[in-house]
Amino acid sequence: MPGRLGTIVTASRHHDTVVVSISVGMIMSKSVMSGRVEVPFDEAASLPALLLELRVSQPDCVALMEGERIVTWGESIDRIYRMANGLRALGVSRGDRVAMLSRNSIAYSEMFAATLVVGACAVPLQSMITARSLLMMLRDCSAKVLVLSQEMLALSGEFLAQQTQILPGGLIGFDFCDAQFQLLDSWQSSHASIAPGVMLSGDDEFNIIYSSGTTGVPKGIVHSHRTRQSLGAGLMALGLGPEAITLVSTPLYSNTTITTWWPTLCGGGTLVIMPKFNAEGALDLIQRHRVTHAMLVPVQYDRIVRVQNFDDYDLSSLQLTFSTSAPLRAALKREVIDRLPSELIEFYGLTEGGVGTLLVGSVAREQDKLDSVGPAIPGSILKVISEQGDELPVGEIGEIVGRSASMSEGYHNRAEANEDMLWRDSEGLLYYKSGDVGHFDEEGWLFLSDRRKDMIISGGFNIYATDLELVLLESPAVHEVAVVALPSRAWGETPLAIVVVEQGAHVSECSLKEWANERLGKAQRIARVVIVDDLPKSSIGKVLKRELREQYAHLSDHIASR
Repeated sequence: MPGRLGTIVTASRHHDTVVVSISVGMIMSKSVMSGRVEVPFDEAASLPALLLELRVSQPDCVALMEGERIVTWGESIDRIYRMANGLRALGVSRGDRVAMLSRNSIAYSEMFAATLVVGACAVPLQSMITARSLLMMLRDCSAKVLVLSQEMLALSGEFLAQQTQILPGGLIGFDFCDAQFQLLDSWQSSHASIAPGVMLSGDDEFNIIYSSGTTGVPKGIVHSHRTRQSLGAGLMALGLGPEAITLVSTPLYSNTTITTWWPTLCGGGTLVIMPKFNAEGALDLIQRHRVTHAMLVPVQYDRIVRVQNFDDYDLSSLQLTFSTSAPLRAALKREVIDRLPSELIEFYGLTEGGVGTLLVGSVAREQDKLDSVGPAIPGSILKVISEQGDELPVGEIGEIVGRSASMSEGYHNRAEANEDMLWRDSEGLLYYKSGDVGHFDEEGWLFLSDRRKDMIISGGFNIYATDLELVLLESPAVHEVAVVALPSRAWGETPLAIVVVEQGAHVSECSLKEWANERLGKAQRIARVVIVDDLPKSSIGKVLKRELREQYAHLSDHIASR
């Protein structure tokens, strides 16, 4: 029996308040065979069909802006079709993978779209990796075409020296040409600007997104067109249609970015592209182009509200600002809500899908729940389970699992990792494990404690690094903090706090440690505080705790007790 499941979120201005309403609106059904949630795929709402419509309905409307360059929908769709036909001429077939490596640009956005239009799978690659990891990712996805910028050429050298998988002519430069690479503009201009006529199915691969990783091969997460259509539907209902002007300030290889890039593209809105984020530049673009929607990660919000002349910018066009990818701490949420005219929407979820919550900033502040990530997205089902896989009652801390319309197809070439991600309830329905630890309150709001891998087990007690970080953030001297586990002969593991202090603050490592430990339970006490200038982060603002654990592992020899 089909059930109604999914999320449609709408926003409207009511006097000076943004009213956000959420309703259920996508037909879904249960798969008896797998226990996964299945959703229908609407061919009329696929990218090829939407581009055909946009080419007729709004060819002179602005599609993309980057720097001083402005591109209309008619111009952009012509180029997308030329690129798509160029890929077909190279021999790219349905399901083949096209890899891209570059900073954000108009050309990158168009090549991504062209790949989808021809029925191929887009593989946007991280730039903050080693040459060896890039080599392994390109081999893992079996890319047939590689499109990159000159800036990334050196990073690809090891792959280029050994590769045999790229189709003849399948090395393309976004902004350069040489003996190996064709220049994108020259290459695409020789092909017809007619629709390739490919009919997509819901099962066709949309993208492979590789998870963060600095060594080895990160896991490639596969999304189908069905999953992306489901994910985009709710966001399009937030106003990401023809009137939307969306700031794209995080890298296109991130699911965070695609969350708003994709529905704005499908809805015929305008994408304002930032090749590289800086706070003043973002504020200037919002003011100059009257940006209505923006996805920003916590580190970007922090930098924006700290701009010295923040109040001089006219940000009145902003309707909705989104946050995801990393925790947005309560104090920063409050500041963002107070200083930006838009409604703040925070998403918590996984690139893999399944788990998802949605926090409306004004509602969370009214209910004094800014330290939460909100209730489950309507239509999704979230549970908390023990280490043994038993479902836990409200209020108890355990791993968060979920099922929804946004469940990806899993990891590419990773059967064991796929199996490890799954949990089934008593009815055999399938849930995805988040790897995150937390609990629900009586009203269904989720409060995160930590990543399971970041949990510290000290003297037989579970210590959640987030709890310690929140205590340290109460100090007016602390701007940022990350707590990680150090090996300990006495305790097994013991907490180390790495702190960035506020500008002008005069505080010592010892005094911060004493201040925090006075407020922590005996089993939670921090063994040492280290003050640094910056915390290592990924390009979308996630603190790289593995790097911190490796960097400070030597300190374990010098810590006798807490």
